[in-house]
Amino acid sequence: MLDTHALIWLAGEPENLSSDTIAILSDDNNRFYFSSVSIQEIAIKTALNKPSFNVDAEAITKGLLSAGYLELPMHATHAYNLTGLPEMHQDPFDRILVSQAKIEGLTLITNDGNIIKYCSSYISVIKCC
Repeated sequence: MLDTHALIWLAGEPENLSSDTIAILSDDNNRFYFSSVSIQEIAIKTALNKPSFNVDAEAITKGLLSAGYLELPMHATHAYNLTGLPEMHQDPFDRILVSQAKIEGLTLITNDGNIIKYCSSYISVIKCC
């Protein structure tokens, strides 16, 4: 499953992803997911009209789906698993993505140092850069 920034980089700035990550994402033997929570995060940040953030959540979603990525919706089990997460920063979107990866048995592709540091023993993590 792709972390939000990895999604954004894949869609618009793939040069930010490592060659190993590109190879993993290009392997047809793998199934890739993106979280509806990442799309929500993108839409919220876009709605805040931050000049440094201009990402089209709908376009990313359509592009990912057409490329064969699977959308993972948030379920109640993902929410109540938040209480058992390892200590890490308090970004609610990152915490939900970690919870989803744990519950669904997915590897999280991220460059977030906090997730890598605090969660790599809790979930499978691939550093994307």
